[in-house]
Amino acid sequence: MTKDYNSQCSPESTAPGGSKATFGSCCKFTMFGDLFDEDFSFLSINQYGKPKLKLKDAEPPLPRENTNISGIRNQGGTCYLNSLLQTLLFTPEFREALFSIGPEELGSLEDSNKPDSKVRIIPLQLQRLFAQLLLLDQQAASTTDLTDSFGWNSDEEMRQHDVQELNRILFSALETSLVGTSGHNLINQLYHGIVVNQVICKECKNVSERQEDFLDLTVAVKGVSGLEEALCNMYVEEEHFEKDNLYRCGACSKLVEATKSAKLRKLPPFLTVSLLRFNFDFEKCERYKETRCYTFPVRINLKPFCEQTELDDFEYIYELFSVIIHKGGCYGGHYHVYIRDIDELGNWQVLVEESYLNDENEDLKDTENTQEKENPLPILKNILSEEGSTEIAVDQLAQKFLEKNGVSWNKKYRKQYGPIRKYLQTHSQVFLLTSDERKVKMNDQSHPQNDSVNMTSEKTSTAIMGHSSESHWFDLNDSKVQPIKEKEIEKQFQGNESAYMLFYRKSQMTRPSEARGNPRYRVPSHLLNEMDAANLRLQKRRAECNLVDNNIDLHLHIHSRYKLYNGALHPLLPQKESVLDLTIDKRQTLGDLQQLVFQLLEFWEGDLVLSLAKRLPAGLHIYQTLEGDSALSDIGLFDGADIFVWNGKEVDGVEVQTGIDHEPVLINVLHLAGHNEGRRGQQFIESQHVFSFSSNLRTVCETLTSPKGIILKNHSGSEKETEKWKVIPEEDMKKTLRNIGLTDGSSILVLDSHDQSMVNVAGGNLTSFTHDISWLQVKNFCRLEPEEVQVKITATIETMMADIRLKAIEEMQLEKELVNNTCLRPINRNGKLLCPVPEDYTVKEAELKMGSLLGLCFGKAPTATQLFLYFLVGHDLHSSPEMEIVVEENTSVKECLNLMLKKAGLAGNSWHLRKIEWCYDDGKALNEEDATLKELNICSGDTLNVAEGKLPPKGFLKIPVWWYNLFSQLVGRRNMQDQVNCISNNMGALGLSASGDSSTFIQSEVDRYYVGSIEISEEAFLEDLKIQVMTLPSFQEFSVPLPEFLRVWTMENKHLCKLLRNNKQQLHELKLGSRTEICIELLHKEENLGPKDLLLRVQMGIPGERDYYHPVDLIWDISKECTASALRQRIAAYYSLPVEKIEIAKYFPDKFEWMPISSWTQQVSKRKKKKSDSLQMGPYSLKDGDIVGVKNLLLDGSKDFSTVKDDIGKQMQKKLAEDKTRTKQTDCVQNDSFSGRKVTKHHRPEVALSISVGVFS
Repeated sequence: MTKDYNSQCSPESTAPGGSKATFGSCCKFTMFGDLFDEDFSFLSINQYGKPKLKLKDAEPPLPRENTNISGIRNQGGTCYLNSLLQTLLFTPEFREALFSIGPEELGSLEDSNKPDSKVRIIPLQLQRLFAQLLLLDQQAASTTDLTDSFGWNSDEEMRQHDVQELNRILFSALETSLVGTSGHNLINQLYHGIVVNQVICKECKNVSERQEDFLDLTVAVKGVSGLEEALCNMYVEEEHFEKDNLYRCGACSKLVEATKSAKLRKLPPFLTVSLLRFNFDFEKCERYKETRCYTFPVRINLKPFCEQTELDDFEYIYELFSVIIHKGGCYGGHYHVYIRDIDELGNWQVLVEESYLNDENEDLKDTENTQEKENPLPILKNILSEEGSTEIAVDQLAQKFLEKNGVSWNKKYRKQYGPIRKYLQTHSQVFLLTSDERKVKMNDQSHPQNDSVNMTSEKTSTAIMGHSSESHWFDLNDSKVQPIKEKEIEKQFQGNESAYMLFYRKSQMTRPSEARGNPRYRVPSHLLNEMDAANLRLQKRRAECNLVDNNIDLHLHIHSRYKLYNGALHPLLPQKESVLDLTIDKRQTLGDLQQLVFQLLEFWEGDLVLSLAKRLPAGLHIYQTLEGDSALSDIGLFDGADIFVWNGKEVDGVEVQTGIDHEPVLINVLHLAGHNEGRRGQQFIESQHVFSFSSNLRTVCETLTSPKGIILKNHSGSEKETEKWKVIPEEDMKKTLRNIGLTDGSSILVLDSHDQSMVNVAGGNLTSFTHDISWLQVKNFCRLEPEEVQVKITATIETMMADIRLKAIEEMQLEKELVNNTCLRPINRNGKLLCPVPEDYTVKEAELKMGSLLGLCFGKAPTATQLFLYFLVGHDLHSSPEMEIVVEENTSVKECLNLMLKKAGLAGNSWHLRKIEWCYDDGKALNEEDATLKELNICSGDTLNVAEGKLPPKGFLKIPVWWYNLFSQLVGRRNMQDQVNCISNNMGALGLSASGDSSTFIQSEVDRYYVGSIEISEEAFLEDLKIQVMTLPSFQEFSVPLPEFLRVWTMENKHLCKLLRNNKQQLHELKLGSRTEICIELLHKEENLGPKDLLLRVQMGIPGERDYYHPVDLIWDISKECTASALRQRIAAYYSLPVEKIEIAKYFPDKFEWMPISSWTQQVSKRKKKKSDSLQMGPYSLKDGDIVGVKNLLLDGSKDFSTVKDDIGKQMQKKLAEDKTRTKQTDCVQNDSFSGRKVTKHHRPEVALSISVGVFS
């Protein structure tokens, strides 16, 4: 059923059930005419079920602020788009060129949905948006229609993008949209420039050049101080090809020395500069933003950077007019823009006048009793007027000023106005300086000033004119627009909020006088008419909404439909039938309201009193009677106010107490739950009571309990925390509820004499309950059950752990024999049983949280003098089973070791103890066998390692020795396909499980054998270590003539780590620790590697196969340089191949990947050569033992370094990663019952920005 909101009800149409009616023009009960065309989306249900107008949604947009410039609303993530659009709008030449393309070429938006229509929607919507920003009286415009024309959805509008990327894509979309129109060359005419790159041969002087077109210049930020230095690096400095880096000249047909340079060949009218503030850190493998200081001038001369320099200087002068600013980091942030208002369309005087007044007040402080200083402007104008249109030198003008005024400019005016040249610059509307600012003449466009005004008026107008000649800059931040001064730009040189794009325009480009301050200039007539009509509609809507704003809704409560109960008024009927809604203009008087109520309640008899009421949790309460004949807004009536209509004395024969002192308050009253009350573990039983705010606490206590009872107030709002209850002292029992701070919803705990015996009260605070208030979980680990047995045991923080254990045994109905041979052990999130809790500890002393899970296990809990320890046997800590033992804290290390060996079933003297660190790394050895565990700070819960081997004496090292032999067991090399088949058939055995390890596959062709261990002093030399290794029995079968025939590596996790060099270096200098293992490699000839020698394993690729020959050792001297070019030359010389006919790559066995080592590096001047070229730095990080693959391009044109084994290894790693992820997810699900899930913040994936454009020809 549709309701007619335009119908009118007669004064007689009253309904006792709360119907709505209308009384003339003073009171309206219907919706406001057809203002909203029955749009039910503007309706909502208020607290009484009545349709209510959502004024906020229906209100028209706000008018423009005092800046008179319209902002752009942010659709969620379109700040980058808003900043660029405002820049294009305030580029008058772009705006007017776009406006010049008429509907006869672009089509009409009304025809966009017609089939086969060629409507260029993007330029049309851009024209319409520009017209709205210029002419529509609204605070901010919407870009929804424009982004819809881009083909963007709501996700795209919420996604952040890069404004530099948008600039290029938007220009490309416009060029495509304007194909075949008079504006087809719009972008090129305004923004197109040319850069020429030249290479000059030093022998034949031949010049090779290449042109590059640009719409914007991308300049570096990292490592430069500002824009001018960056341009100098790009277009002034030359790059020299010399020595090892020669240039192949096409004319000479050989490698020669040459110079390379770049210049700007063609300058566009508008120069766009994109700053590369975002870079990538290869060491940290993450993006970052350059926030260091980067300066840029407001006025820049590009002549030094141009190829052609014979033109006048003003042809190269550019002025800044827009700065797009980015605030935030490389993964998100916010854009806004500083824009120079070239046509002075905005109101910049607001800021100017305030600034001028502040400056003037400061200037007048020292001259209050003196006359105002003479204004120099008329004197300068008279001097130049005598010269006519002839230019004179500024120095000559200063001399004539001295002759005419009798005092020099510096002496009289410099302190107030600065140098004379600066004064002429700030009054550019009056004076015209040449490009070099050496000569000046009168500006023909200047207007004569009225000299008849008094001195004060003349000074004020002159000052404002002087300020207004400054560049008018605004900060456009989405919907917010505010004027700024030009010096504010300097704040955007550096920091988290800094300049990101710069827009310059040629200084010689002038604007016609009719465009100044005229937003309608060159706007097409059809858009002018559309905007004028839209402004009229906005004015009408604002006037109508103003009328709606003055209407208020009142809720009338009739006394005959209420009763007084428990200190508050309660309706006798349902709410809708008890309340009569009334809409009235708040500018009406109280008398008008009373008259309307009389008309509404035509059968009323006796006095009619209107009182302001309020709905409270306890019910309706009357506060004050409305009196006087003022406007309703003046007497405190507001929209939604409750009015109680009565005789002013009683309701239903009962006198009603009114006012704030008698306000009813709803209190939550709690008392301790009895044995049979409430749920299990519940400590409170709650009920609600209503009292007057003026009631004292003694009266409340007698009402609720015995006279000897006490009341406790909860002062934190948390009823479950015992320590938050505070006893109200006897002297405060005479205070009222208001004075004590109780409000609606407050809780009090009432204890009678019996309840007081069940709690502990100390210092006026409730410290704990003597009965159960919470619970702990206990799980049975004493015997295997078909189903898991777990019980909840109620307890307090003072409950003894022994009582909880006995209660758990009773609840689980376990054997009585377990009473004397069990203990409780906490269970962590991973399900591990922790140290047993001592029996004499309370829950609080055991540091257990309520709800914690405990395990009931065999064995007695350790006493206060005992330690509960975990221990592992062997070197493989991750696979060795963990065992437990209880020992006395005064037990010695040797005794503890024997006890652990006995429990593990081991014997012998070649064992020692080590303390395992928290990350399960092998820790420090316990060398002092006679020291007690207590003296060594061993605590309960620590984990020890029973390691094999007897500890060496102090100052000696016991070093395990391994034998390293590459390809020693490969008698006959199988072909690769056989190897692949073998590996594929045994992938399961190679670790394709969550616990697998692919390292065995990585080193499948390397043999290592354990050959024994040596014991050697830390003061011994590396040569001594080699000699002692040669004495091992396993080495007797080899004929090793000298220690120089042995190569020594340290090992970590069974992999070669560090190559030890310099036989005359002591072992402690090599930082060999007690856990160091070494690997010995036998050489065919002597080797004495220097500190700058790098040992590489080089292997040549087999032509036509994805495999390599056996690797060979290559020693490379890196004392001069460690660059890619030097390495290529060393390898090429080793294989006797041309440098340009090889490709090399480093192998990363842990990733099964090859990284090509390119000889190309960025060409920079020698003084800027950096260490980043070194291969020992990232990303290669070349070190001893690294594998380098070589491709002979003369025999094999493939540059793919990977092998079939690499493919299989990557598949294995992928499978392992997937299994690990599944395991983690399973663990997280299992741990959710113990704690909340930790949420990790991920960066949203970057999505390419695109604009959809139709096809036009």
